[in-house]
Amino acid sequence: MAIYGYARVSTDGQTLDTQRAKLKEGGAHKIFAEKESGAKRDRKALHDALKALKAGDVLLVTRLDRLARSTLDLLNTLDAISKAGAGFRSLADTWADTTTPHGKLMITILGGLAEFERSLILARTGEGRTRAMARGVKFGRKPKLSPFQIVEAKRRRDAGESHTEIARLLGVSHQTIGRL
Repeated sequence: MAIYGYARVSTDGQTLDTQRAKLKEGGAHKIFAEKESGAKRDRKALHDALKALKAGDVLLVTRLDRLARSTLDLLNTLDAISKAGAGFRSLADTWADTTTPHGKLMITILGGLAEFERSLILARTGEGRTRAMARGVKFGRKPKLSPFQIVEAKRRRDAGESHTEIARLLGVSHQTIGRL
């Protein structure tokens, strides 16, 4: 069993020294560290840390916000750790410890709450969309051509002009004309 540490700071002005010291103190044998925004999804050091995990290993962080900036991101990362057969611990957030039954329960509850929140958001969005459509709101992109231009383009196409010629005249791509 190996304990891997993950340390992250957002800006060049910040230092990783404090996190490294705490992770070593917490038992980390190897530390993956980087200076990247937590909102960035493709963090190389985190990817490398997750890739290094084997069954029975533990990924250790000083605080949850060093690992993820959103609940969804946290749950996705924890899922990747779990799929590797590894555990997760946060030094500052003692409840976030998947190596204990209580920690697993807390993460499960967190996952359930996040899923519930996502379903509420989808329901509210759907209701809002339905109300907007009832008011006559149109969704999607605005048409590139006016109704008059569409009639004109079809007339020219039926008269034998090429899609490219019509498109150049109307300032759109030939694919736009082809979709009419």
